[in-house]
Amino acid sequence: QVQFVESGGGLVQPGGSLRLSCVGSVFRFRFMSMSWYRQAPGKEREMVATISSTGSNTEYTDSVKDRFTISRDNDKRTLYLQMNRLKPEDTAVYYCRGESYWGQGTQVVVSS
Repeated sequence: QVQFVESGGGLVQPGGSLRLSCVGSVFRFRFMSMSWYRQAPGKEREMVATISSTGSNTEYTDSVKDRFTISRDNDKRTLYLQMNRLKPEDTAVYYCRGESYWGQGTQVVVSS
């Protein structure tokens, strides 16, 4: 059974940084394209960033380009999202996704 477990969320001041992690439960993690999504209160879930199975290709939604970095360590079956220069509008629950499987989410709050 495929499971993903996110961690690393929390409360941070504007301009601060957080690193999210998502650990996968199966060996085929290394063959999956993976993505980070987020859902803010009252809004639809949106894709934030995606990365190919080898990590060689990445894509970002415009609002996070040059601030967020997606990466992965296939030996550790772990996906990362480094978030810098955080803004209040980045406040959301962040989810990782691989194939049709989702993690449970981790809350990020950006507030002074």
